[in-house]
Amino acid sequence: MALESDALKSAVVEALLEKKGEDVVVLNLKGVCSWTDYFVIATGNSENHMRTLALHVKETLERLDPEIQIFVEGLDSPNWTLVDLGDLVVHIFSFEGRTFYDIERIWKDAPREKLH
Repeated sequence: MALESDALKSAVVEALLEKKGEDVVVLNLKGVCSWTDYFVIATGNSENHMRTLALHVKETLERLDPEIQIFVEGLDSPNWTLVDLGDLVVHIFSFEGRTFYDIERIWKDAPREKLH
């Protein structure tokens, strides 16, 4: 059973917050981007924390939907880890990486969604 978009987004945000992801933001890219619907952005306070956040998101979603396609890149990166779920992409940054890449500015036309 595939997770609906809202359930997927909620599960990702909850997983990030459970492991103390900081400054979690959801950008709605529908109508702004052709290859994904949402970015969920979070900050980790160390490389280990970033890795923990990414793996917790992956494990949480695999429990909810064992057939979900998940691609994780940058688990050993000091600045940016990516969890690609197709319609939703999770960006986990260090403080320095988030400032440097500044994808919230790049995608400034995408509305921010309120976290529940």
